[in-house]
Amino acid sequence: MTNTEAWDRVAAKQAEMAGHQEASIISYTSLLNGDDVSSERDLRLLGSLEGKRVLEFGCGTGHNAVALVRQGAKAIAIEPSEQLAAHARRIAELSDVRIEVRVGDLADLAFLRAESVDVALSAGALAEVADLDRVLRQAHRVLKPNAAFVISLPHPFAMCIGRDSVLADGQLALGKTLLTRSYLGEGTISVDHLGESFNVELRSLSTLFQAFSRAGFAVDQLLELSPRNSSDSGPSLPSTVIWRLRRQGL
Repeated sequence: MTNTEAWDRVAAKQAEMAGHQEASIISYTSLLNGDDVSSERDLRLLGSLEGKRVLEFGCGTGHNAVALVRQGAKAIAIEPSEQLAAHARRIAELSDVRIEVRVGDLADLAFLRAESVDVALSAGALAEVADLDRVLRQAHRVLKPNAAFVISLPHPFAMCIGRDSVLADGQLALGKTLLTRSYLGEGTISVDHLGESFNVELRSLSTLFQAFSRAGFAVDQLLELSPRNSSDSGPSLPSTVIWRLRRQGL
């Protein structure tokens, strides 16, 4: 099963639970990393969005795109899952905002002209991309010179740790924190999320930095964040890494 098929099943379950009731729109604070990121920090990373064309890689259920429009942006999204794209369009309609959602591979940006996008955003989606270089090249093509590309990803260190006691789904795992895989052992791993199994690409910070540089991006911000609402009283570990890139010439 592919990740796209897994996301289709997740979207179908969510649509069934929601029925035809209006879904609540998440706040701008969850744009990059749920409760881990403050709205002020989000706004600083993305800059002013008024009148800007913003491209989101992997819009999911569309809540982020709606939040972008509410900040004055023209939101364009590319989403591999047809079911999630349909959900995003429905959320936009219920929210009385207009977003453009395209279904396809995250690198399929032929519908966009070169240097036509002011800001790009990806909240977690690039972790599932096997050919990251291809996506980054296309992002570079469509972004304007010096435009920002803000990317959040699971912190690679967080992908290497686990607990020695696992509880039922939906409950916090207990016990000592353990190193379950090598930080330097990159490749595809399987993770369970929302009742489905997804393939995620494990890449070190140095590998990501090199990929960004190779595609013509300069890194001007890097944030390593831990969950604010964690009940773990032990040492704090980063769960998410956020990069802000700037589109350079090649």
